[in-house]
Amino acid sequence: MQRIFSGIQPSGVPQLGNYLGAIRNWVNLQADYECIFCLVDMHAITVWQDPEKLREHTLTQTAILLAAGIDADKHILFNQSAVSAHARLGWIFNCVSRLGWLNRMTQFKDKAGKDRENHSAGLYVYPNLMAADILAYKATHVPVGEDQKQHLELTNDIAQKFNHDYKVDFFPQVKSLIPPTAARIMSLRDGTKKMSKSDPSAQSRIELTDDADAIALKIRRAKTDPNPLPENASDLVDRPEAKNLVSIYAALADISADEVLKKHAGQGFGPFKAALTEIVVNAIAPIGQETTRLLQDEAYLLETLRKGAHRAQTIAEPIVSEAEKLVGFLK
Repeated sequence: MQRIFSGIQPSGVPQLGNYLGAIRNWVNLQADYECIFCLVDMHAITVWQDPEKLREHTLTQTAILLAAGIDADKHILFNQSAVSAHARLGWIFNCVSRLGWLNRMTQFKDKAGKDRENHSAGLYVYPNLMAADILAYKATHVPVGEDQKQHLELTNDIAQKFNHDYKVDFFPQVKSLIPPTAARIMSLRDGTKKMSKSDPSAQSRIELTDDADAIALKIRRAKTDPNPLPENASDLVDRPEAKNLVSIYAALADISADEVLKKHAGQGFGPFKAALTEIVVNAIAPIGQETTRLLQDEAYLLETLRKGAHRAQTIAEPIVSEAEKLVGFLK
């Protein structure tokens, strides 16, 4: 069985874009891989987090993942900070990775913007910690979006340099798993901006804790244009809000945008939003309902994470201890 490692930041309530871009894929991967799923709370604090909110979001995220179909008995679900191997290997990789490599990471430039001098050092070196997350388990595959491909390439560069520096064949090269039809879900208020759990407006996103009424209201209020839906997806190029709603429908119904338009061409957005609401509610509302139920049993969620961390540590500890021995640390 090949091993997957994948992480998600508990820095807010996951939204529809997270579900379609990552969580749904995780659920499907469980049939064919040994999966290690991690709530990367150490990555989350590269940007300041309110401590109480971070704890709350970590538990909420755990409940959502379980509600969405993650099997924490057959696979591993835990929070990153509970397994010290991540931090220990992360420091070693800080010393293996080169500044020139990190300078090329476009995601830091995007997140830091013009104010990069005031951002945390953690945000700058977090690709090294991401490499440690993966290689602490000698994962064979990592599901990534296009925005993370560069970091996975860095992971392989670090593994190769570690092996070269210490004259060993210890860390493997890791393969990416990019979902073939990963939908890019945009804000419900601005079709040119990605849907984000950090957007100040809750109306911009469908959260996985939303109930049917909240979902329906957000879709009714979603920004559109005055024109009817066209017959072909190519005609949506200059209509970002219309394209976004059609993309959401297509992704959840598991059909192409052209197939959606075959059903709804010529319609105004009133009837189309009603049809879209039904699709979204059927997919998301049950996750929200089960999440609400699970959040009533905090002890169960904490125990799930504790058991997951113990199982993760059982895998990571021998690997990271051997890496420490290879670099010359005394035990």
